[in-house]
Amino acid sequence: MKPGRIVALVAILALAGFLLWSSLGARRATCRVCAEYQGQRNCATASAATEKEAQRSAQSTACGTIARGMAESIMCSNAPPVSVECHRR
Repeated sequence: MKPGRIVALVAILALAGFLLWSSLGARRATCRVCAEYQGQRNCATASAATEKEAQRSAQSTACGTIARGMAESIMCSNAPPVSVECHRR
């Protein structure tokens, strides 16, 4: 292999490693939230930098499949969740 290709390969691997580390390093909390809306229940899991962000994201995801339209999705997301389990890393 030519030296230029080796340098390019090392640079690409270093960049890929940095991107992976930075994207996974920010996720310090994981929450599983179960939401109920109009008699339907759904659970979802999300990760984020804080428990509050992870919980909000998981509830929004859980509500996305049981609510119809934006207004219902907002109402579902604002309702208290049925259950919340969070873990910090």
